[in-house]
Amino acid sequence: MARIPAAERRADLVAAAVRVIAAHGVDGATTRRIAEEASAPLATLHYCFATKEVLFAAVFEYLANEYRDVLHRSDVHSDTQNTARGLLRGVLEWYLANPDFGATILELISWGQREGEQAEVVYAKAFSTMHSILEGTTVAPGRPVDAGTIDKLIYVVSALSDGFALNWLVFTDENAAQAQMALTLGVLDAWMAVNLGEPAAPAAEPVVHEPEPDMRSLVSWVRMG
Repeated sequence: MARIPAAERRADLVAAAVRVIAAHGVDGATTRRIAEEASAPLATLHYCFATKEVLFAAVFEYLANEYRDVLHRSDVHSDTQNTARGLLRGVLEWYLANPDFGATILELISWGQREGEQAEVVYAKAFSTMHSILEGTTVAPGRPVDAGTIDKLIYVVSALSDGFALNWLVFTDENAAQAQMALTLGVLDAWMAVNLGEPAAPAAEPVVHEPEPDMRSLVSWVRMG
């Protein structure tokens, strides 16, 4: 049997940890369960990662890099408004296509807040990436955006994407999520119209003919409780 390179084995274990944490939570993500998910001997996991905390730190870094890559792929290289819209849409579509990532991020952030500063890794990298993308844009020819406004815009994008991710994880209704995605983008559009003005060439929205979905949210869920 061919020997698997250490880097590849580490990547397999990190990916397995994402799936296990999403399914069983941090408390249920034992090293034995993660090793079984990766089809690896338990001894191999302990060889690659001295402790579970070291493994979880690697998962944080992996998710942060995934988030960064999603943002770069979603950069439409346009004005500030359309660029921000592209970033938000890309993150929402990523959450929709990868529910394990969203679930794992939420679990690890809760764990990381108790264990130290690791919870900041994903957010810090996402903020840095979005800032580097947006700081070179303009709201109109010759009208750059000041750093303070970019910081506020990044916060709005982050808050909207977090809310969407949490709602999607709770209800897992794809039809509703698609409609909520359009609604979430509309909220960003409204904020930007007030604070930045209208973009020079708004991106056209695809027309989707679907029955009206159940637009439940965490707010309505709490009120019904």
